Amino acid sequence: MSGKSLLKRLDWLTVFIYLALVSIGWVNIYSSTFTSEDVSLFDFGTLYGKQLFFIGTSVVGIVVLLALDASFYERFSSLLYIVSLVLLLGLFPFGKTIAGATSWYDLGFFNFQPSELAKVGAALGLAKYLSDIQTDIKRRKDQLYAFLVLFIPAVLIIPQPDPGSALVFFAMVFVIFREGLPLYYLGFAILAGLVFIATLKFGTIWVNIFLALAIILFFLLKRKSFRLPVLPVVTITVIAILFSLSVNFVFKNVFEQRHRDRFSLWLRLEKDPEKLESIRKSIGYNTYQSEKAIESGGLFGKGFLEGTRTKGDFVPEQETDYIFSTIGEEWGFVGTSTVVLLFTILLLRLVYLAERQKNPFSRMYGYGVISILFVHYFINIGMVIGILPTIGIPLPFFSYGGSGLLFFTILLFIMLRLDSNRLKEGY
Repeated sequence: MSGKSLLKRLDWLTVFIYLALVSIGWVNIYSSTFTSEDVSLFDFGTLYGKQLFFIGTSVVGIVVLLALDASFYERFSSLLYIVSLVLLLGLFPFGKTIAGATSWYDLGFFNFQPSELAKVGAALGLAKYLSDIQTDIKRRKDQLYAFLVLFIPAVLIIPQPDPGSALVFFAMVFVIFREGLPLYYLGFAILAGLVFIATLKFGTIWVNIFLALAIILFFLLKRKSFRLPVLPVVTITVIAILFSLSVNFVFKNVFEQRHRDRFSLWLRLEKDPEKLESIRKSIGYNTYQSEKAIESGGLFGKGFLEGTRTKGDFVPEQETDYIFSTIGEEWGFVGTSTVVLLFTILLLRLVYLAERQKNPFSRMYGYGVISILFVHYFINIGMVIGILPTIGIPLPFFSYGGSGLLFFTILLFIMLRLDSNRLKEGY
């Protein structure tokens, strides 16, 4: 495919949204890290200068990604997946510890985070496995192998510890559902999550009473035309009751104190005002300050470089995980709504691109990209505004960080390169 032909087939709406997000992100990184001593936009000793360098590197990466033949990504997807696993394993003896997490390689001029590469590798590896002609997702064995593709990198990332990144891999299970995995798996996962949260919030006794009443109601309303089989419903209810009985033990003996504190803050489990205030000032400090920063922005915000909480360093990690609070304070509801709208349009556009693919590998990879971006976007913003517990996960294309920006860019533009090949192959 010639360069001109490729440019014509490239989805420029997606490219425009990408450029808009990266640009707005850099402006807010500049605002959150700028000091009166800074004199140059191109001072690579500053965080905003480094991010500008990372943006330039990503642009070079885009050129390389688009220059490669689209078939390259499918052909070498398994190899990239294996390389990403090896790099994750290498962190145990050679990794650099930053903020308590051994998640980086120190390359001198650059800290490389292999979990970001692993997301690309997992998306490619899963698409390769599911699109194989010998794979039938209806078979239990193939379902197990598909889950293992996602489970292995997640297990290697959790001990770093980096539970936020590990969660992203589990989110890619939606690719498997899109390709025909029975929905009752999703039902089990949702039920387990609801029982876990309800047990913590309302107590084991009330949850078990509710489940018992639900099964009694099922039998009272059962008719011949009511097609739900009795044995599976009873079995699932019994399992849910047993799971509920184990929740408090798991919460107190398996979870670390910092995890218990985050759940206590999120679900308002702590009734003692003094203890709750202590948690808010420790584990919940970032979220509390972030909420206050966004709230202070009002409708139109305080203006560029005018955020008092942003400039006063009230919110730790404001240029990384909490960059959305800078937008809220300086640009207000209008600014945050614009960002949310851009991400929403991007995700909907990617769904459209994925659905129009006739090549199974391209479609499955596309849904892998959508899953990764959606989970990052949803959890990060939910965490910053206080409706989700703090996990520590960056906002794509926005948060400061070379590895994150580069590999989110790679993730997206591989999808665009595959999509640009659609017409060439007669799809």
